[in-house]
Amino acid sequence: MTAAATVAVWVGVALIGGIGSVSRFLVDRAVARRVARSFPFGTLTVNISGAALLGFLGALTLPKDVALLAGTAFVGAYTTFSTWMLETQRLGEDRQLSAAFANLAVSVALGLAAVVAGQWIADQL
Repeated sequence: MTAAATVAVWVGVALIGGIGSVSRFLVDRAVARRVARSFPFGTLTVNISGAALLGFLGALTLPKDVALLAGTAFVGAYTTFSTWMLETQRLGEDRQLSAAFANLAVSVALGLAAVVAGQWIADQL
């Protein structure tokens, strides 16, 4: 890869990652406004939709740089493991243990289902 191509990929990762993080913020806020509860439905929505998208992208035969930009830059910035863990820990601190365990179980179960669904959709194309 030439130096110019390497720089272009890095710039692409920065820009597309920025779009992913802003998208995450907007989706999280939109969901939080509609569902005013202590359970982190915004993060759940972001992570499940991101899992579906990553499953979809993973099932496609994409060139390496396209997969990097779409999967790592956009979906990586869009989804958030750290916020999921922090919100789960805070539910535990607030003694909302059933909600904390539900957040873990539902996120994992729906995340896996979303990946499979995304792959299935891509396979149908």
